[in-house]
Amino acid sequence: MPTHTEQRTTSSELLSFAGLTKAFFGVRVLNAVSFSVGAGRIVGLVGENGAGKSTLMNILGGNLPADAGTMHFAGIEYAPRSPREARAAGIAFVHQELNLFPNLSIADNLFLTEFPTRGPLIQSSAMHRKTTGLLKRVGLSFSPETLVEHLSAGERQLVEIAHALSFDARLIILDEPTTSLSAPECERLFRLMRELRGEGRSFIFISHTLGDVLRLCDELVVLRDGEVAGQGAVGEFDQARLVSLMVGRELKQLFPARGPQAKEVHSSSDAALLEVRHVSQPGIVRDISFTLRNHEVLGLSGLMGAGRSELARILFGIDSCKNGTVSIEGRPLLGSPRDRIQRGLAMLTENRREDGLCLEASIAENMALVTLAQHTRTPLRLLDFAGIRGVLSRIRQAVRLQPNLRLEQSAQTLSGGNQQKVVLAKWLLGQPRVLILDEPTRGIDVGAKFEIYRLILELAERGAGVLLISSEIEELTALSDRILVLSRGEITAEFSRSQFDREQILRAALSSHERREVKL
Repeated sequence: MPTHTEQRTTSSELLSFAGLTKAFFGVRVLNAVSFSVGAGRIVGLVGENGAGKSTLMNILGGNLPADAGTMHFAGIEYAPRSPREARAAGIAFVHQELNLFPNLSIADNLFLTEFPTRGPLIQSSAMHRKTTGLLKRVGLSFSPETLVEHLSAGERQLVEIAHALSFDARLIILDEPTTSLSAPECERLFRLMRELRGEGRSFIFISHTLGDVLRLCDELVVLRDGEVAGQGAVGEFDQARLVSLMVGRELKQLFPARGPQAKEVHSSSDAALLEVRHVSQPGIVRDISFTLRNHEVLGLSGLMGAGRSELARILFGIDSCKNGTVSIEGRPLLGSPRDRIQRGLAMLTENRREDGLCLEASIAENMALVTLAQHTRTPLRLLDFAGIRGVLSRIRQAVRLQPNLRLEQSAQTLSGGNQQKVVLAKWLLGQPRVLILDEPTRGIDVGAKFEIYRLILELAERGAGVLLISSEIEELTALSDRILVLSRGEITAEFSRSQFDREQILRAALSSHERREVKL
């Protein structure tokens, strides 16, 4: 259990860090971190990927011990030796990758580790009664028997908060909670957080969406290279100051300048790389047709559920389609993703941790996955490890992977931004003609975003075609030559650069929703 002493903090502080320090393999990742979280306050914790946020939260949650420094929680010294002890103290975590079992009911997920029992028997009626009350508390009206797989991303976030309330958590840590949420779901989450703050509960809100941080939080703490680079009331910060504190310099532009390949209109003389003609899959997409040309970044916009990721999976051969054709350089694409990779098609998926990486494998093994066959020699097809190391050394520089990272270390130890760079390196080694990028900057910091944007534009400058799927309209308008808008599985509009307008793009994304409401 947490250590208890007579040393106490001020009554207004729920949690305090004092001189917290942590190193891995001689590399210091936290250096004398000190700040506090007041009772009934929302504290924003921001910083680049690799700044030390995850390490700090792992220490708070009992997953890691600190090398030096102390923590106090609820007025007493706090040194958890396991996540169970953190939970017993009243601290809850809602992780970016939610810890829910989709094939189990809401009630089972809420009480998975502590079912209400009477003797050896589970009290189902008591569990359902408590679940109903908790769901009502967070604004959900589902039956306790509802399977989690039937809930939206936003509803699953609220179930996680209901779980925190089930053991009366006084401090709730939210790690990138809005990356998969629609705007209404974000507002619903923020409204609940404010209500719980009014009850005296506190939050640590970790997010790379600086607008949300500035709008929601009471105080802010900025980490850079394992140290507190700035802290104070939210009114002391604006977005420019936050970015400057995070990256250690003034970042005068959020997006790289477009090169000479950016064109207003692509003529028929431009080479057609990817041609999609009348692709349909009932209930998913309908009659999708477009052309992606060389040197072009083609943006694909739309609301959640519009069919963007589903279309990408069809193009890459993961899912089938009933009608239509997909061609690269005039030749139809048939068969599996392996065949399409050999034809020059690559795809960075929306969920890098589940679909893009072998987390327990090393950085080197992940980066070499797509091109291993190119590094074999002799009839026995033995791997040329010396050749592989040379190639990986060059590609890690190209994607600007942090120089202190060892190629032998596990991918699961990397920050989100570095994980994304490893996935990009894996595909770039194959020198793709067409690269599909599904939410390539989701959940990564502003500095890493800029580097990934630069990689995207460099790829287009070299003659490749990029299909960029993003929920951030600013990202699409900054990088794209054209933007297609998808709504309920249909393309509802196309915009050239001179026509880019946030309101018009959003209107096109809502268009079929509005038509459906009229029909109803």
